[in-house]
Amino acid sequence: MTEFTFRCTGVRADAYAAGPTLVFRLRITASDETPVHALALRCQIRIEPARRGYDPAEADGLTDLFGERSRWGSTLHAVQFAQVPLMVPGFTGETETDLVVPCTYDMDVAATRYFHALFAGEVPLLLLFSGTAFTGAAGFRVEPVPWDREAAFRMPVKVWQEMVDQHFPGCGWIRLPAATLDTLLAYRSRRALPSWEATVEELLDTAGERTAP
Repeated sequence: MTEFTFRCTGVRADAYAAGPTLVFRLRITASDETPVHALALRCQIRIEPARRGYDPAEADGLTDLFGERSRWGSTLHAVQFAQVPLMVPGFTGETETDLVVPCTYDMDVAATRYFHALFAGEVPLLLLFSGTAFTGAAGFRVEPVPWDREAAFRMPVKVWQEMVDQHFPGCGWIRLPAATLDTLLAYRSRRALPSWEATVEELLDTAGERTAP
């Protein structure tokens, strides 16, 4: 069977995507110079939070994910980031290709909350690969890509921040049930408030929870 190895050589935010998107650059190597007609891959990306350190402010932002810092020895488990398919065109020996990963800024998603809590440094990622390879010098044969193919990569936090700023500059968003949103809209309309920001600020003022800029 053909042996495949994978390496992630970089990542960038796609400035022209309709929504937040990261593009990982992959280098794929096939053993014995075997002609590869195509690769149909499944890629799972995990965050491995135990592989980096955190300052006190970051640790506070991660409390809802992992609990108090004193418990991190048992709670700092891997976080699922993405699962994406990838079709790789034919090559012999080695090739490079882009892995396009659509992202979300939904704060109900654990990976988003993790990224949001970080200020600097790198995010330790593990890319796991499996799928099907179509290989052969004469004709073709079908081979599995084993489940143990993987590549570790440390993504700069600033890449995530740049991606978010491209689509939500200086902002964020939260998802609310339709009934709650209808109630907020009625509240806003009764008080003739000009924006959602003004609506939330008035509610915070009423509750005495407003934080000075």
